Amino acid sequence: MKYMVTLAGRTVEVDVDGETVRVDGKAHAVELRAVPGTPVRNLLIDGASWIVPVEPVARGKWLVQRRGDRFEVDVVDERTHHIQSLVGEGKAAAGPAALKAPMPGLVVRVLAEPGQTVVAGQGLVVLEAMKMENELKAGGPGVVEQVHATPGQVVEKGTVLISFRSPV
Repeated sequence: MKYMVTLAGRTVEVDVDGETVRVDGKAHAVELRAVPGTPVRNLLIDGASWIVPVEPVARGKWLVQRRGDRFEVDVVDERTHHIQSLVGEGKAAAGPAALKAPMPGLVVRVLAEPGQTVVAGQGLVVLEAMKMENELKAGGPGVVEQVHATPGQVVEKGTVLISFRSPV
């Protein structure tokens, strides 16, 4: 099955055939394993292991975390990609979404305050999970409307940590 995967404005063709995956025509041995009870996936690519938290955002959209950076990844099958190229994807939602905990953990630090203007990639909250500190970053520009998290607070996956309003 062929998919079109978009990350950071770059789209690549991914052809999945069992355990062989071709990315832009280059073959790789790939295996993806879920870690039960967590958003973490163990991704094996040509024998190299990658631990990657993955959170579904919407149909075909995923938040992927790598070394503390969060990326939105769009994945659509070849047919859907072709239809979108003909009719467009529609208008994107205005303003950034709330920052939610991608996994259960302990809030170590809060790096933002109400009224603060933030930019994409700016650190907002440090969350400790599985003995690792993860800096959660802004997915886009916005203004912090309310901080719901406090240092020392234990949060569950999906807990709203910070809510935003669109920059004026």
